[in-house]
Amino acid sequence: MKQFITHQGIVAPLDRANVDTDMIIPKQFLKSIKRSGFGPNLFDELRYLDEGQPDQDCSQRPLNPEFVLNKPRYQGCSILLARKNFGCGSSREHAPWALEDFGIRAIIAPSYADIFFNNSFKNGLLPIILDEKDVDQLFVEVEANEGYQLTIDLENQQVVKPDGSALGFEIDGFRKHCLLKGLDDIGLTLEHADAIREYEQKRKETAPWLFS
Repeated sequence: MKQFITHQGIVAPLDRANVDTDMIIPKQFLKSIKRSGFGPNLFDELRYLDEGQPDQDCSQRPLNPEFVLNKPRYQGCSILLARKNFGCGSSREHAPWALEDFGIRAIIAPSYADIFFNNSFKNGLLPIILDEKDVDQLFVEVEANEGYQLTIDLENQQVVKPDGSALGFEIDGFRKHCLLKGLDDIGLTLEHADAIREYEQKRKETAPWLFS
């Protein structure tokens, strides 16, 4: 999993509440359990003018010019600004996979669905909760300034605006540690690799019949 320490990127505003996981990555694209390859179908029903199918070449599909991620000013965005209850619906882990594969490193919203919120941290995606009035103001600023960028400082738990002002955010200490170190569940386990090997060796010596 990628480390998240500080990140600066263009902000794309998705101005709708209750964006569910089927909107983030529709069900017909859930045939793989790999974490990569879902980016082209992120927000598929909003992003394209046709109905996408698995294994279809997305580069040949007609884009919806009105959808925020298709607008030239937001190309290369890596921070998604969203409204309340982002990621509601089913518990599919493919939703953060698709966002991360597209290039999104962080989301800013007033609230998230619990399962999506938890899944995001496990996949290196930082979901930031800010007060609704601060989110409203960010929408205003993003719309008014093409190429608007934010800097996210995870160590100091701040979202820094172009003018240097900062918005603080809360994050669980354990989740923060995992993101700063780039540790998913497997990575956390491998931190204890020496102790695991030592235990296995002792078990082989004290109960060799278990390994025959």
